[in-house]
Order: sequence, then structure tokens, then C-alpha cells
Amino acid sequence: MNDLRSESGFGLIELLVSMMMLNIGILAIVAAFNSGAIALKNAGEVSTASVLGDKQMELYRALKYTEIALDTTAVATANGDTTYQCDVANKIDPAGACGGANQQAQLLKTCGTMTPQCNPRQTVTGPDQRSYRVDTYVVSQTPPTGRPVKLVTIVVRRSFDLRVLARVSSSFDESSGL
Repeated sequence: MNDLRSESGFGLIELLVSMMMLNIGILAIVAAFNSGAIALKNAGEVSTASVLGDKQMELYRALKYTEIALDTTAVATANGDTTYQCDVANKIDPAGACGGANQQAQLLKTCGTMTPQCNPRQTVTGPDQRSYRVDTYVVSQTPPTGRPVKLVTIVVRRSFDLRVLARVSSSFDESSGL
């Protein structure tokens, strides 16, 4: 009966329980650091993509209004890619099918040399040394004011899975041209 009332060995059980609780706490902290690192990586990608989109848009802001267009041959090639063709910037009805009657009429010209302003689809390396795909769409729209404008949309995607990271749009009218 004295052996049943003895408290010997309870210190060992308390130690094991406290070590188990400490391990759970440490694992929770490690998981929080891991998710924080992933969130930081994603934020860095989005930030870099935004910079690349803004950089591409600045190229169009430096052009005369009449020069804002994409290369005819390059757009035909880009439209062969379903990711490029099916982007909402390239569709009249965003919920509709890709291509055909639902495809926006891009503003085209023949470029003597393929500059970034003429190229509708290009792969660039960002300052973070990662690869990004920059898709450009140039379409004509007539807003309620009645004056036609050129709408330039830049979509920056991750190269390996084509997930959209940034989308930049700007409209240009003839009075804003150089």
C-alpha cells in the first residue's frame, strides 16, 4: 500500500510532459518563420513584377502617340500562345471564349528592329535574378467622351508557371502624345 502512495517517478513524468509542450511551442515558432519566409518571397516577386511592368510602361510614355503599337508578326506569333491570347486584356468579353470574334483588335505596325516597345511577349530577368514573362497588349477604345484612346496593358507573369504577378494599364489619347 505504501508503494501505491509513493510519489517517486512523478518528477520524470512532469519533465517529459514539459519537454513535450516545449517541443510543440518550438515547432509552432519554426512553422511561423517558414510561412513568413514564403510570404516575403512572394512579396518580393510581386514587387519586382510591378517594377518591370512600370519600366515597360515608361517605354510607351516616351513614344509619340502615333508610334504606340505592336509588331504585326510578333503579335501573330504571340496569339498562338493560349496564355497570351486568353488574357482578359486581349478579350472583348472577359467571360467569353478565347480568340475569334471575342479577341480585341490589337494596334499593329511593322517594326524595323524588335524593340521592347514593339514586342508583345518577352522574357526578362528581374533585379532579383528571376525570370519573368512580360506580355503587352495595345488596343484602341472609345470611352464615353467620344475621343479614341490607346489602352496599353502590361501583364507580368512568373516564367515557370505563368501566374500573373502584376498588371499595369494606361490609356493614351492624341493630346497626351509627344
